[in-house]
Amino acid sequence: MLHIQLDAVGGIAGDMFVAALLDAFPDLRDRVLADARAVLPAGCEPRLNETHSGPLRGLGFGLAGEPHHHHDHHDHGHDHHHDHGTGSFLDMVARIRAAQLGDGTADQAIAILTLIAEVEAAIHQVPIEAVHFHEIADWDSLLDVVAAGSIAAALPGARWTVSPLPRGGGLVKTQHGLLPVPAPATAALLTGFVWRDDGVGGERVTPTGAAILRHLVGADGGGAPLPGRLIATGTGSGTRTLPGIPNVLRALVFDGADAATQEQITVVSFEIDDMTAEEIAVAADRLRAVEGVLDLTIGQVQGKKGRLMQSFRLLVRPDRADAVADRCFLETSTIGLRLADERRTVLPRRQSKIGAVGIKTVERSQGPSVKAESDDLTGDSLEARRRLKRQAES
Repeated sequence: MLHIQLDAVGGIAGDMFVAALLDAFPDLRDRVLADARAVLPAGCEPRLNETHSGPLRGLGFGLAGEPHHHHDHHDHGHDHHHDHGTGSFLDMVARIRAAQLGDGTADQAIAILTLIAEVEAAIHQVPIEAVHFHEIADWDSLLDVVAAGSIAAALPGARWTVSPLPRGGGLVKTQHGLLPVPAPATAALLTGFVWRDDGVGGERVTPTGAAILRHLVGADGGGAPLPGRLIATGTGSGTRTLPGIPNVLRALVFDGADAATQEQITVVSFEIDDMTAEEIAVAADRLRAVEGVLDLTIGQVQGKKGRLMQSFRLLVRPDRADAVADRCFLETSTIGLRLADERRTVLPRRQSKIGAVGIKTVERSQGPSVKAESDDLTGDSLEARRRLKRQAES
């Protein structure tokens, strides 16, 4: 299993991500450039070239040629304009679906694009079908999304993490006037991620870069990097010059074959024999939502005098054990708890989305396993829900 750590030195935009990964994985260049070319209009080509940002060499990625309206999006400090002819969510999805792309590219690209469309719909309070992108450009952003989707599809078992993100500062020019940095879509996509302030202003993370991170890294920033053997590095450059810092995104690729990690947990357990089934269900739901609770299971056991009891077992972060114990007394009728410190071994996992369905990918030595989130499986019949599950997990 590969573990890919993204170091957002200068920040992250779609073009910087693609360039860094193609620098780290040169064998993917033909595939990714072919997929990118397939969604572009006549006269346009994807461009990959050697660059320097300060003393660091890297790769640059972008659009060559003259489409109907060319937008200089990749200066990592771009104006947020678009042409509604090809800038709508449905237009972009249709173009991706119609193109001859490598296996998995369309699904990955549409998943990234959908994340942007969902936050745009929420910001502008319109249905997702009515979204026209106000915070990404046109052909060059479609190019970035498809190239990133091609990379994700080619690295299906990789675990992704990212460093704290540079917040930047000031205002960015958008279709709706000047807005604060990070742009609204970027802030919505990266809620839950760790940010830093390095004193350098401007837009440092673009909406497209944010959507790629949310899709690959997950909603929690990906957690801490795992130990492993460094096998490749790549550097993607933005075109904006930053004062005193290279405007690059660095990718570190580790061999994570031994990536299962061990951690200390506290097990909180107790039995109940005087609560109704409904009361137990409510208590379990509330305890699962308590900060620090990693898992909760309930089993049936037989106590003295043949009484049937429900046995609660909670896996808890050690630093939250006392608070969780207090909540157990509040939510249940138990009068005594058992707390035991244990060690567990866990495989790396990440959360992402395929369309509207959340999926959890667990990395295993024989290859990743994928499971769809049951709450996202909507349909008017069992067969419809099973079909959606198969599609998400394929």
